[in-house]
Amino acid sequence: MDRHLDRCAVTPYGRGAGSSRVRVFEWLDRVGTDFTVGSYLSLSDAAPSRLVRHPVSLARAELRLGAIVSARPTRLLLHREASPLSRGWWERRLLTSAEFGVYDFDDALQWDRGEGGLVRRLAPKAAKARVAVRHADRVIAGNAVLADWASRHHRDVVVIPSCVALEDYMSKTSYVLHDPPRLGWIGSAHNEACLRLIGEALTEVHRRTGARLTLVGTTTPSLGSLESFIDRVAWSPQSQRTELAAMDIGLMPLPTTSYSLGKCGYKLLQYAAAGLPAVARPLGVNADLLSEFGLPAPQTQDDWITAILGLIGSPAATRERLGRTAREITGQRYSYDAWLPRWAAALELGPVTS
Repeated sequence: MDRHLDRCAVTPYGRGAGSSRVRVFEWLDRVGTDFTVGSYLSLSDAAPSRLVRHPVSLARAELRLGAIVSARPTRLLLHREASPLSRGWWERRLLTSAEFGVYDFDDALQWDRGEGGLVRRLAPKAAKARVAVRHADRVIAGNAVLADWASRHHRDVVVIPSCVALEDYMSKTSYVLHDPPRLGWIGSAHNEACLRLIGEALTEVHRRTGARLTLVGTTTPSLGSLESFIDRVAWSPQSQRTELAAMDIGLMPLPTTSYSLGKCGYKLLQYAAAGLPAVARPLGVNADLLSEFGLPAPQTQDDWITAILGLIGSPAATRERLGRTAREITGQRYSYDAWLPRWAAALELGPVTS
């Protein structure tokens, strides 16, 4: 590690993980300044089952964090957490070692107290998020819910949403329904269990219309009886680019939890970037986005059935109007181009142009 390190970004995952890609790598691709990136094991997640298979790499990743601390960078961006093994010591040391340290988070980590396996219980995210917020020079929060909590522990909190690049998504050109209709969902294997929350509604819509569900993520079946009408597509930059435009209606169910309140609405923005009309649970940022886009906001199973059937039964022109409106608003208010100057200012990188 260069002992005269200038700018450095530390993230727990590699570019293949949605959070790190959206909150770190996509910005760094645009600012035109050199950053050294430390992405721990460069994996798509930090599940304990993955970590135990890479003991040597794990040790090297911990040593690299120490090298970054010793290098004392002039600018440091820490996203989410430095290490899945840390209880806050790495986050504190990294942020205080830098001339100017910025902490960025995009989920309600402050309410993640380690439910799950042993590693999660030994190093809960809530404690290290609180440490990171308190020791940063500035905090970037993904939405107002997260910023409200962070502001109780730090006086300098900036809200910058999780953004999309419209050019990364093929825009829908036809809003005539497929036969059968194609519902759609995109996300990680960890989150696809949310579809079980509306399983009754999906089953009923399938019974009435024959609609199938395209799931862009993992190809491993995990949703029980729903799998009978699910078509799975492995996630890749290319499938993300093309598959959303091939759907008729996007879906974003969420559980009623405090963690859901901290979500940044990224899935809805992905659908919008493709011009895809969608149905989502109105929690947190989702409620604001659905209102802006003029899209359905169901709460109960019956609401979901009504909302999905309503869009299926609407004229193609109605679905087109909704999809194109969502895409236009997203480009204006939630794109990297729209937010790049403010993101660069938050890191005090000097003026940049989008």
